[in-house]
Formats: sequence, structure tokens, C-alpha cells
Amino acid sequence: MTRPTIPASQAMALTNGQKRALEDFYSALGTSNVDLVDHALTENWDDIPLGPGQEPGRNGIKPVFGMFRAAFPDLRLEIETILAEADRAAVRLRMTGTHNGPLMGIPASGKAVDIVIHEFHEFEGDRLRRTWHLEDLLGMFGQIGTWPNTGKGDAR
Repeated sequence: MTRPTIPASQAMALTNGQKRALEDFYSALGTSNVDLVDHALTENWDDIPLGPGQEPGRNGIKPVFGMFRAAFPDLRLEIETILAEADRAAVRLRMTGTHNGPLMGIPASGKAVDIVIHEFHEFEGDRLRRTWHLEDLLGMFGQIGTWPNTGKGDAR
């Protein structure tokens, strides 16, 4: 997997360190090196909303990223758009891959997935302090063909 990079014509309002933090953050998901988040996030980073069972802070995202890498071993990320102003960035990211490992209790389906993720980041210096995110999980599970069992009904 190549490192997701910020298009040169975008995010001009961010410092080079802030751009690097975004690239490290997405590289931590897109590669097997989840420890890159240590360079990208403040220790008490806020991830809004937390996923089911996710612990707060930068160490809480590592198992989530690891789960996605295991579920989609060929995971590819592309930063499509960044809108930025001083200490803030909005990112549109495309995630593609093949569901070849378990994901939230769903066994591998072998199906291709192509979704868009929108995230809004707030920086503290050159690290991410807070992230609000919206992934197209409805689209992802629709492409896989089933839903995770959340304990509130059967997976279908």
C-alpha cells in the first residue's frame, strides 16, 4: 500500500506538520503500521463518535484500524479532497478493498467494497486533537451483503 498523500493544490492553510499528521493518520489505517497514530494524534485525541467497544484516546483507534486491515487485506485509501483553514481540515477519503477477513462478527464474503469517508479534524499544533467522522457503513454492509449483529437483532 502506498502512503495516502494530500494533493499538492489542497490544504494550503495547513502547516507541513499538520499535513504530515493527516498522512500519518490515514497511513496507519492503510498499512499495517497502526503505531503511526502516535505521530499523528495527541495522547487524549477525541474520536467522535467512538465505535462499539472502542476505548478513548489514540490507543483506542489502533484495534479498530487493525480490525479493518484484517478484514480488508488489500485495503486502499485515496484522499480525494481536503478543505482547510488554520488548525482545521475536512477530508473526503475513498476506501476500497475486498472483504477477505472477519469484520464485526461477519465472516469474509470475498466481496469488493468501495465507500467514501468524510472526516472533520481539529489540530493542536501539528497533531490531530479531535476528529468527527462519518463513514458510509450502510453502503459498506450493503456491498458485503449482510449486517453485523449488534445484540439488538439478528445479522442478515
